[in-house]
Amino acid sequence: MKFLDEAKVYIRSGDGGNGCVAFRREKYIEFGGPSGGNGGRGGDVIVEVVDGLNTLIDYRYQQHFKAPKGVNGMGKDRHGANGSSITLKVPVGTQIIDEDKETLIHDFTKLGETFVLAEGGNGGFGNAHFKSSTNRAPRNANPGQPGQERWIWLRLKLIADAGLVGLPNAGKSTFLSKVSAARPKIADYPFTTLHPQLGVVNSDGREFVLADIPGLIEGAHEGAGLGDRFLGHVERCRVLLHLIDATCEHAGKAYKTVRGELEAYAGDLSDKIEIVALNKIDAVEPDELKKQKDRVKRASKKTPLLISGATGDGVADALRALVEVIGEAPVSDKAKSAAQAEPWAPVSN
Repeated sequence: MKFLDEAKVYIRSGDGGNGCVAFRREKYIEFGGPSGGNGGRGGDVIVEVVDGLNTLIDYRYQQHFKAPKGVNGMGKDRHGANGSSITLKVPVGTQIIDEDKETLIHDFTKLGETFVLAEGGNGGFGNAHFKSSTNRAPRNANPGQPGQERWIWLRLKLIADAGLVGLPNAGKSTFLSKVSAARPKIADYPFTTLHPQLGVVNSDGREFVLADIPGLIEGAHEGAGLGDRFLGHVERCRVLLHLIDATCEHAGKAYKTVRGELEAYAGDLSDKIEIVALNKIDAVEPDELKKQKDRVKRASKKTPLLISGATGDGVADALRALVEVIGEAPVSDKAKSAAQAEPWAPVSN
């Protein structure tokens, strides 16, 4: 299943049914009077957060959603049936944004949450509704009101407690695979990770969800590399773990590059609590490691943790530092289930 975190869809609620003009005509009933029924209400367009989804891939293959209209009223005081509502199912963390891609309509953060995106039109009154003591035989009825239509954007921002950021090849995927059951692609070339990954981490009995996003390079906010579009997936994180490759040429410059991209992003990521860690310490000599550590310390104004995702050195300390920031608030069941979901297979063992 492909990962899709943004989709544009067209929605339209149902029109209301028209009211009916009719009169009761039966044998032996001299003055039957008006008997036109009311039209039914049009169907609503509802968005619901359901379990078992972690992508918007379904909305790549269907972009138009129209609710049925209400049934017209009929004679013999028969009211038209209401149009049935249609429900768009989305994963938790989805945002509904107007067509201008700026106006936030609704933000879904809880499993089972629903939101009426477009209400159906009211049905028109039949002539029986207008009957009164002074208007015994009304010959007018109301048409049904039109439904609402609009284009919207669905944008998914993953729900995670902590997020991994850093340059490409900083060891983020290796770190995630070491501390969780997630199995992201790992290779010795940049941009191995092409879409966000989630993993459930257990540290001293405390579980939390860790998100790994594709690496950032200088100019990512202007579209360089994979750009900064995936940074939205760590906007909801409480803490960021910034991994820096100890084998790079200058660890301090690497830190400043990523910090510059975080500050250029409009999601206030630069204000989040940050834990800095120097990764791949097993691949450098002690003297070089000390130089890199001092460079990061000068650039970040904090002492970095020394870890190795490959050997596991210092990983437990990094996880404990994350837990201290995250606190005791439980992780969402939806995020946990999404991170623990096994890949689909045609035949189960």
